[in-house]
Amino acid sequence: MGKFIILTKEKGFTFNLKAGNGECILTSELYSSEDGCRNGIASVKKNAPIANIEDQTVKDFEEKKNPKFQIYTDKAGKTRFRLRARNGEIIGVSEPYNSKQSCKNGINSVIRNSSSDIKE
Repeated sequence: MGKFIILTKEKGFTFNLKAGNGECILTSELYSSEDGCRNGIASVKKNAPIANIEDQTVKDFEEKKNPKFQIYTDKAGKTRFRLRARNGEIIGVSEPYNSKQSCKNGINSVIRNSSSDIKE
């Protein structure tokens, strides 16, 4: 099972969701408070298991309703995903992947590990 790790940064708090093998599979945006960061974790737990998958790397992709994972190509040409909450806000983003299949595997890992505990 994975774990959520809250990190204290110079200007706030972020969290990482790590898989059971220790790989970081989702990184949050910066939150101004630890409570806000914990609410972000709660949002992953709530939204990831029910999120649609929107593949923006294909021509004329079908736009899905939130919550959703969006697969996209970054400026460096790598495949990534972001998780959006029901309100459209970005909850977290992935690391870059070399292939779309690896990216999809990352999404599945977030879904599987979204029920993880917070490591204090």
